[in-house]
Amino acid sequence: MGKRTVSLNGSSLTIKDVLDAGKGSAIIEIDESAIIAMTESRSAVKRILEKGEVVYGINTGFGALSSVTIEHDQLEQLQYNLIRSHACGVGDAMESEHVLMMMVIRANTLCIGHSGCRPEVVELLVQMVNEGIAPIVPRIGSLGASGDLAPLSHMALGMIGEGDCHVRHGDIWTEPQTSASALEQAGIVPLILQAKEGLSLINGTSQMCAYLSICMMNMDHLVFAADASAACSVEAIYGSHTPFDSRVHSARPQRGQSISAARISSLLMGSEINESHIDCGRVQDAYSFRCAPQVHGPVIDLLAESRRMLEIEINSATDNPLIFTNGSKDDVISGGNFHGQNLSLAADALAVACHELASISERRINHVMDPQWTGQNAFLSNIEGLESGLMIVQYVAAALISELHLLSNPVSISNVPVSLGKEDHVSMGATSTFRSMRSTVLLSQVIANELICSNEALRRTDLDAGLGVRKTTEWVSSQVPALTSDRAMSEECMNLARALLLGGLSEALGE
Repeated sequence: MGKRTVSLNGSSLTIKDVLDAGKGSAIIEIDESAIIAMTESRSAVKRILEKGEVVYGINTGFGALSSVTIEHDQLEQLQYNLIRSHACGVGDAMESEHVLMMMVIRANTLCIGHSGCRPEVVELLVQMVNEGIAPIVPRIGSLGASGDLAPLSHMALGMIGEGDCHVRHGDIWTEPQTSASALEQAGIVPLILQAKEGLSLINGTSQMCAYLSICMMNMDHLVFAADASAACSVEAIYGSHTPFDSRVHSARPQRGQSISAARISSLLMGSEINESHIDCGRVQDAYSFRCAPQVHGPVIDLLAESRRMLEIEINSATDNPLIFTNGSKDDVISGGNFHGQNLSLAADALAVACHELASISERRINHVMDPQWTGQNAFLSNIEGLESGLMIVQYVAAALISELHLLSNPVSISNVPVSLGKEDHVSMGATSTFRSMRSTVLLSQVIANELICSNEALRRTDLDAGLGVRKTTEWVSSQVPALTSDRAMSEECMNLARALLLGGLSEALGE
């Protein structure tokens, strides 16, 4: 299948575009309107320099050194010094795909035309993305305000032919090589920075947006998987379908709750299991079953709002200062669009959401393990006592929840003033968004474990579950064989979790 084309114009980039660029399934180009906007913005910088005006970000120092004026013949050196001095990140390197996502977001921001960059700067960024050249970027260093300075500086190092990078050939990333050699092999001439351009490259929310984009994609798959998993567990315990009646949710018309209930109800349709226990003595199921829409639903609402905010962010000018020109009047305005509080708060909320989806999922696992609810052997063992069955699958889910509990602590409140107190409130959004991305991976494993348990219980009944539940269990069974005796299951559990994150269940159910 050929690669699709994504045209950058500063206003229409989508989360899917960002993800596809990172995966190498999209070719990036620059819209002509963006070339015009950047050219006009750059002309304003030239006019300011020609007039000899002193303007922050163009011919001054940075941060607490903003009052220091830089001589005209030192302006290029100023930009190189900025990049080199700020490239001091530490920790594990960002994944190369994530770096490419960050680069696309940065390029789109510059395309808006408020940054004062030459079009050649964005053209080089786009060339690197299309050639799969990803500078090696240590993950830790951004405070989520003043932009993602350290990570983006490592990105910019690659653009000027310094530092190291990975290069993608097909699906394979090369061993580290110098950026100079990678650019040369691709026929790309390293960027020669001019006034304002170094600052424009590193001052923005691009790393935060890249991590939050991945988090959003994962959560879209997982909140759907949570509904499917809940439906499977309802059938596994011979639970009631009535809590998912649309009339219940119309009486409390929260959008996400109604969506979750409708999904669970549709998956349960055509169930012989439900018909078999219409007159049973059980009055109400546990909250983890009958309140699933009330817990899953708010996550759906949170995702909708987070997606709205993120898609605005990746199409926003997030550097400082910003240049506004009408051709006759040039205004350079210092502001704070680099501050990632919106991203940090959303990511904090998403981390809590991951914990809650995992917490209620684990409670359903507990009931599926319990003979009082399923009428089957404890832990779904084949021979009670001699075998442990899926006992420890629940333990692992509980351990994952402890990790998620730790990760659900808010990051946005951990303010540390920097730059001699001038930058006295920061968002820590890079830490928050990365943490939430990690949380989605842990959540995927809890939901996978629930699916494994409910699927095993449903294998042991002669009655047909709902049609959607049957499709779900067929998909799970294709990856996790029946438990005929105790066996090591780590690889199966992890593979199923990865398949959930890749959208395998969403695809199997036509979501």
